Amino acid sequence: MVKELLRNHSSVRIYDGVQLSKDKVVDLITTAQMAATSHFVQAYSVVWVTDEKKKEQLGLLSNNPRQFETSGAAFVFCVDFKRLQVAGQLEGVDIVADSAENVLVGVADVGLFAQNFVVAAESEGYGICYIGGVRNKPEEISELLQLPDHVFPLFGLTIGVPARRNEVKPRLPISTILHENTYDASHYEEDLNAYNKTMETYYNSRSSNRKIDNWTKQMADFLVEQRRPHIKEFLQKKGFTWQ
Repeated sequence: MVKELLRNHSSVRIYDGVQLSKDKVVDLITTAQMAATSHFVQAYSVVWVTDEKKKEQLGLLSNNPRQFETSGAAFVFCVDFKRLQVAGQLEGVDIVADSAENVLVGVADVGLFAQNFVVAAESEGYGICYIGGVRNKPEEISELLQLPDHVFPLFGLTIGVPARRNEVKPRLPISTILHENTYDASHYEEDLNAYNKTMETYYNSRSSNRKIDNWTKQMADFLVEQRRPHIKEFLQKKGFTWQ
C-alpha cells in the first residue's frame, strides 16, 4: 500500500481551493517531525502562509501565482539554525552555524522532514507540489516572512484537494541509479538514449501540455549555465559565509 502510494506520486498544480484546517496542518507537521534528522538537530522550520496578501506576494515572487491562489494551504520550508543558536545560549556557548557541513545538514533535514509531510498528505488524498521558485527571490521572501539570520527558505510547498491530477512521469532506469560496489557510467549513453524514447512517448501522449521533448535535452538546456547565482551572496547575508 505504501509502495503503491509512493510510486503514484505526481505534482499537483491546480487545487479546488478548499482550505485545510489548523488541526489538519498540525497533524501533518507532527507526522513530518518523526523523520530522521542528523544528530537530532532538527534544523528546520515551516512558515504557514495564511495571510492572503502575503500568499499572493509569495506566488508572484516564486513565479507560481496560480498554485498559491488555489491551494488549500501554502508553506515555506526553511533551513533553521536560529533555534540552535538559542539552544547554545542556554548552555552558555556560541554554536558554529557558519559551515558548509551545517548547510548540508540543514538541507538534508528539511528534505527528509518535507517528504514525511508529503507522504502523510498524499496518504489522505491530498495533492502537493514542491516549489523551488522561492529561491528566485530568497531575500524578498525572507523579508516578507521576517526570517532572521541563519534561517533561509529552501522551497515552498502547496497542498490541497486536486482539481486535476497529472499522469505519473517516468523516472530514470534503475540501471542508471543503482551501482554495485563501484560507480559505473559505461552504459549511461545507451540507457539515456532509451530513456529519451520513453520520455518522448510520455510527453507526446499525456492528457495536457503535450510537447516534443526528451530528458537529456531538458537537462542540457537547464544546466548549460549557472542557475540562481544570487544564492551564494544571499546565504552570506544570512550569516553563512563558510569562512
